[in-house]
Amino acid sequence: MAEEKYIAYVSSYTTGHRHGIRIYDVDMNEGRFYEKDKIEITNSSYLCESHNRKYLYSITDTGVESFKIKKDGTLEFINWASINGMRGCYVATDYTDRYLFVAGYHDGKLTILSLNKDGSINKITDEIYHKGMGSAANRNFRPHINCARMTHDNKFLMVADQGMDHVNIYALDTMSGKVKLVDILRSELESAPRHIKISKDGRIIYILHEQKCYIDVYEYECRNDMPFFNKIQTQIIVPWESGINAASAFSFSSDYKYLLTSIAGDNSVAVYDVDEKTGKLKKNFILPIAGEYPKDAEIFPGNKFLVSLNHETDSMTFFKVDLEHHTLIMNGKPMSVHTPNCILFHRIK
Repeated sequence: MAEEKYIAYVSSYTTGHRHGIRIYDVDMNEGRFYEKDKIEITNSSYLCESHNRKYLYSITDTGVESFKIKKDGTLEFINWASINGMRGCYVATDYTDRYLFVAGYHDGKLTILSLNKDGSINKITDEIYHKGMGSAANRNFRPHINCARMTHDNKFLMVADQGMDHVNIYALDTMSGKVKLVDILRSELESAPRHIKISKDGRIIYILHEQKCYIDVYEYECRNDMPFFNKIQTQIIVPWESGINAASAFSFSSDYKYLLTSIAGDNSVAVYDVDEKTGKLKKNFILPIAGEYPKDAEIFPGNKFLVSLNHETDSMTFFKVDLEHHTLIMNGKPMSVHTPNCILFHRIK
């Protein structure tokens, strides 16, 4: 059987340089990256890959950009589109790759754009400003959308609002690209829901809360075209100390057996075993990442290595990981990268 080959896309802010996306060859045997190419784009704060694995989308200062993923993993620019608002912080596609969702932290705005078959970004189909007064003074008492992603059945868009401490559930009209509010999942005051992940089979929803550092686990199903959520677990990551720790990264291992998050302040990474039947989480380890503000982190495909993107120390740190024995061991020197934000692994062979 041929060995799988991967590249990694790393996005970053661009103060002092022009290359907001860097592309790396991934050494799967040694657990290291080697720079392959770099892309000029301003302040790429988040990346996503289309579900057909043909296209990459990135936030940029003035909207969103699309790229064709070539056979060797390098990128070819397709086009740019405005989101008619302030710079976004999160981007994702629906499961048919017909729509692109952009979350706006700074202006509390959800923007939906249609996509063409060639991966290019088309027009805005809907835009919604969240309204209300939040409870967290350091978030200016107003909406801050940080994540927008579809349920696996492609029926409902889940939108996490850190300022309002809840997740809005919208029904998506796949013909018009417009959404309608149908439910709200409310979190603890000042908890700041940040990211949403979904089990491989689509029936379990995981919501990460940045400020109070916990994960809510919900069972999900659609009944008569309406969403139903049943909370089955609240997993505390670290004890809450206001203003000290902040949960940031949130990702599954490629086999969905483990769920990872990182904690700024504590400057650590937490990995949880995922129960295959119930979806509940069990702590595997919480260990330091040798950097400050681990904004994103990922377990390599194959579960032998881990990389942490350390935003405040301008570095990526690499580790050998043993999930059976709950250990994390430094794997070589840190790699320099300016204010990294987001990482994606992409299989090219």
